[in-house]
Amino acid sequence: MTVDREEYSVPGFSAAAVATGVKGAGKRDLSLIVAQAPAVAAGVFTTNLFPAAPVVIDRERIASGRAQAILVNSGCANAATGDEGEHDALRISRTLAGHMNIEDNLILLASTGVIGHRLPVASIEQAMPSLLSALRVDGIAEAQEGIMTTDRFPKIASRRCMIDESSVVLCGIAKGAGMIEPHMATMLAFVFTDAAVEAACLDRLLREAVGQSFNAVSVDGCMSTNDTAIMLAGGAAGNRLLKESSPSINHFREALASLMESLAVAIVRDGEGATKVVTIRVEKAASVEEARHIAYFVANSNLVKTAFYGGDPNWGRIISAVGAGGVALDPGRVELFIGGHLLFSKGQGRTERQDEIIEIMKRPEIDVTIALGRGRSAFRLYTSDLTHDYVTLNAHYHT
Repeated sequence: MTVDREEYSVPGFSAAAVATGVKGAGKRDLSLIVAQAPAVAAGVFTTNLFPAAPVVIDRERIASGRAQAILVNSGCANAATGDEGEHDALRISRTLAGHMNIEDNLILLASTGVIGHRLPVASIEQAMPSLLSALRVDGIAEAQEGIMTTDRFPKIASRRCMIDESSVVLCGIAKGAGMIEPHMATMLAFVFTDAAVEAACLDRLLREAVGQSFNAVSVDGCMSTNDTAIMLAGGAAGNRLLKESSPSINHFREALASLMESLAVAIVRDGEGATKVVTIRVEKAASVEEARHIAYFVANSNLVKTAFYGGDPNWGRIISAVGAGGVALDPGRVELFIGGHLLFSKGQGRTERQDEIIEIMKRPEIDVTIALGRGRSAFRLYTSDLTHDYVTLNAHYHT
């Protein structure tokens, strides 16, 4: 995938990435994104009870609603490293703050890679001068390369929208391929905009967008220790401060939701070993929570996922997963559609279009709709198939 660096630049921000040797072979593994002045900041993090050191630090710092730099290393998660891991992260933060001559608490941190290993602090500190000298306004795409681990391709997107008379830019980068399930997934995502946005408003908008994107995907049903989504709003666009009551709020909300959904789908498409993206829609549920529960129950069924991999039109596996989800369903009211074709209704299968379903199951993108017949609520998520390559990759990830 060729990335147009200029397309992914945001006024008021610069970025870069360098190699420290953690990933070997000269691969970039240390990224830095910097705002020209302290920006409004918001973040959402993993709910795993063993959070990585940078997550612990960022949760505290993001409370101020301000940040100026994000430093990300790949190849080492700095998770399950105890007090030493947190001290390592704080030392790196202080060193960078000294080089940049800014307050230490304006720096946010993120790490991704193998759990249980301490950061190579000396190597990271040694690389900081070259990292800072490499900063450039069109460096966001380069920074995305530096955060990749098992990713097969870059995950980067941009959007534009109008806020009053001002044209604003949003750009986002992400990484993630395995250990993907909320809240959130083994993913890092960083979104930048030149819009001026009120801190409380930015926090609400980010959480809304995460709920529709990164918290609506599953590759393998595993929750990571390092999940981080951070958004910075620099204000260089010069628009009137965007608030929840602003007339243009929905333009910005829609652009952000579209941007983050595209990044989330890219993570699913790049799921470790994945060959297919499956959209699961649960409709006519009694509540959104009920719809979400059934969607994840289906998405995380190994029997369902392997059927999608093999192109097997075994709709019975989906119905079985729906019925095992613990919701008091009336089987006679449940309907199942694949690719828009009705396969199950009134308590029994409909097999008259079997040949068409076989062809649909061969596609790289498949739509599944499950109507529960219990209400008006719905939820949509993206998932992937489960392949031989997923097992091979994760069986040897550490070694």
